[in-house]
Amino acid sequence: MTFEVVMAGFGGQGVMLMGQLLAYAGMVHGKQVSWMPSYGPEMRGGTANCTVIIAEETVGSPVVASPYAVVALNRPSLEKFEVAVRPGGVLIYNRSLISTPPTRTDVRVVAVDANHIADELGNVKVANMVALGALLQIADVVPRECVVAALKKALPAHRQDMLAINLEAIERGKQAALQ
Repeated sequence: MTFEVVMAGFGGQGVMLMGQLLAYAGMVHGKQVSWMPSYGPEMRGGTANCTVIIAEETVGSPVVASPYAVVALNRPSLEKFEVAVRPGGVLIYNRSLISTPPTRTDVRVVAVDANHIADELGNVKVANMVALGALLQIADVVPRECVVAALKKALPAHRQDMLAINLEAIERGKQAALQ
C-alpha cells in the first residue's frame, strides 16, 4: 500500500513539522518515505505545503498529482488542493479558519476545529498536531508508538517540553475526526 498526502497552510502554521513528523513515523514503522516541502516566497504568512509518501517499496518520485489525502489548514490551501484529492480519498480541513466547507462529494470530507481545540489546550501552535491526529484517525497509516517516537525526534531539544501537549493535540484531533 502506498499512502500519499498533501498538507498545506500558511507559513508559520507548522505544516512542515506536521509532514516531517508523519514521514519520521513512517520510517520508524519500517516503511519507505518521501517528504517534499514547497514554500511561497514569504517567510511568514505565505503559503506552505508538503507532500508525504509512505510506501512498502522505494518511492520513485516525491511528486504526487492526485493524493489520497489533503489536509488544508487555511482557505487558500483548500481552494488550491481540494481538486487534487483522488476520488474516494480524504479531505481534512480546519473549520476554525475555513468557514465555507469543501464542495466535493466524491471524497470523505472531515471538518476539524483545529485552532479552537489547540486554543482549548492552551497553545494555538499545536493546531497542526490536531489536524495530524485527525489524519491519523482516518488513515491509520502508522501506529501511535511510531508517532510518539517520531515526535521525540522531530521536536528540537529546546522544545521537548512541548511533547505532552503535542501528544494531547494529536489525541484530540483523532477524537474530532470521529464526530
